[in-house]
Amino acid sequence: MTRLGFLIARTLRNDAALQRLSAPQAVVLETLAGKRIALIGNARALAESRHGGEIDAADLVIRINRAPMPAAASHGTRTDWLALAVRLSDADRGRIAPDRILWMSPKRKRLDWRTATSPGFYLHPLADYRALKDRLGAPPTTGAMMIDLIARSEMARLDLYGFDFFASLSLSGRRSAEQVPHDFSGESRWVQEMELADRRIHRH
Repeated sequence: MTRLGFLIARTLRNDAALQRLSAPQAVVLETLAGKRIALIGNARALAESRHGGEIDAADLVIRINRAPMPAAASHGTRTDWLALAVRLSDADRGRIAPDRILWMSPKRKRLDWRTATSPGFYLHPLADYRALKDRLGAPPTTGAMMIDLIARSEMARLDLYGFDFFASLSLSGRRSAEQVPHDFSGESRWVQEMELADRRIHRH
């Protein structure tokens, strides 16, 4: 696809055309098979922890959006994959330097050409977003979409860090829970249910 073709597909919301830029979901799930995965949320409380060594010891480290990393001791230093729902500045892109970007947002108009043509790019299907939205009764966060995706793989273990569902607010913004369109209580209950049902999932 040319850049012009991309811009036209994005403007016309032609998701089938945009999906041609994406790695197949089956390939992404196969890549997760057998791996110990660390998924890093952006809760402010994580900055008070010392989980950095554990995070960097994972087989695959996945961060979210602008991926704040205030200290190696709390957050680690690696970013293998970046689950994205916002546009990245050049500075953030250089700082995070992910090997693969996964565009999770249903808002395709935010997707930029550089991201869509990056190595291993993955575009999360709208059907998956809508199914999780229906299950939660509210638009899911990027973190929830990633948990849902990873849980469908044959991964060995999923460790969640920085997921307190806005109890300590976010390192990546100043908004309160009331100012964002997510049901954090509902997501918290959903993750607790997943932990009970799937012993591979652990929240720290």
